[in-house]
Amino acid sequence: MSPPLTALKAYPIEAEVVSVPVLDVQYFAAKGNSPTTVHELEDVVAVSSSPRRLSQVRISDSVSAELSTAQLDITSSGQFSDAEIIESAILQFVPSIRSGSFADIGPRRYMEDEHIRMDDLSVQLGSVFKFPKPSAFYGVFDGHGGPEAAAYVRKNAMRIFFEDVNFPQTSEVDNMFLEEVENSLRRAFHLADLALADDCSVSTSSGTTALTAFVFGRLLMVANAGDCRAVLCRKGEAIDMSQDHRPIYPSERRRVEELGGYIDDGYLNGVLSVSRALGDWDMKLPRGSPSPLIAEPEFRQLVLTEDDEFLIIGCDGIWDVMSSQHAVNLVRRGLRRHDDPEQGARDLVMEALRRNTFDNLTVIIVCFSSIDYREPSPPTPRQRKQRCCSLSAEALCSLRNLLEGSANR
Repeated sequence: MSPPLTALKAYPIEAEVVSVPVLDVQYFAAKGNSPTTVHELEDVVAVSSSPRRLSQVRISDSVSAELSTAQLDITSSGQFSDAEIIESAILQFVPSIRSGSFADIGPRRYMEDEHIRMDDLSVQLGSVFKFPKPSAFYGVFDGHGGPEAAAYVRKNAMRIFFEDVNFPQTSEVDNMFLEEVENSLRRAFHLADLALADDCSVSTSSGTTALTAFVFGRLLMVANAGDCRAVLCRKGEAIDMSQDHRPIYPSERRRVEELGGYIDDGYLNGVLSVSRALGDWDMKLPRGSPSPLIAEPEFRQLVLTEDDEFLIIGCDGIWDVMSSQHAVNLVRRGLRRHDDPEQGARDLVMEALRRNTFDNLTVIIVCFSSIDYREPSPPTPRQRKQRCCSLSAEALCSLRNLLEGSANR
């Protein structure tokens, strides 16, 4: 284990849940303890309601890399060639990050979703951690079998994702940093899974999916285990930044069946609608034995450009009733009117409710552009009346002769 951190600040996490009680967030600092040992510092949260790995890309604070706008594919464990990375020069782009979120209990009796919004890691973590700028962290945790697992992960998020895994620190993004981040997040998911097994306050039948999104400079990295989904809007086009982990999908079905599991009416072992999740230890015991239900996340990452407008992160209650493209269209239209990511998140939740979703609902909208691309307001009647056109001298002369000829008739 790494030595204990000193002078650790409390970390404010924005997490908003509407009309349902939410447990307060706690913060933990001692690295030298086991993942299940908890040290509370301070509660400072206000709760209101296929590809390849990036290679040879260095993104400093000034973001001096010149990258192609069209050929930056989503990557997950592979490499970009130089030709794919440097196809044409583009204007320097630095994401201007702002976000909004909205959550609703939906038609369910209990709220089992949790989420986190941190638009500026540098401010939230202070001098203890050093990250490229801008830096941001978001997470959606969709619980099942009770709220305990999702609530535990959210409460312990800073310890789980940054402290216990010795999260890499640097002022610029390069290939080594990317690899270290991926390894740290993989460890974080597994440590969280084991911690849920050890914590007596979490039922063995409680579990949660987990999707996290990080922004470091121009790098967007998404880690996902379960059926929450992240969708990027690039010039109006929906780009999936995660893959749903459902047992009926061929790749997941093969893995499940190879590990002795089975699919019954779309459910893993006739019980669970996802094939990857944290917790659910009544399906993973005995501990250490191979299980068809795993906590292993999948990663997708890309370099943001000026064409990338916003990211939608939502639980499956959204995606059960609408496609990625429909969600992007709805949010994009709204942002062009009001330029408010929180209102955009609310609109998406309301649309899912209108479409009769049967689940809890949580949405985070992360905007990357500071450009005001709102649609212009329609002209007022007075403005329309004042419009005029100009005529050439020749046209005016012809019009005068025409009018005089008509008058002499």
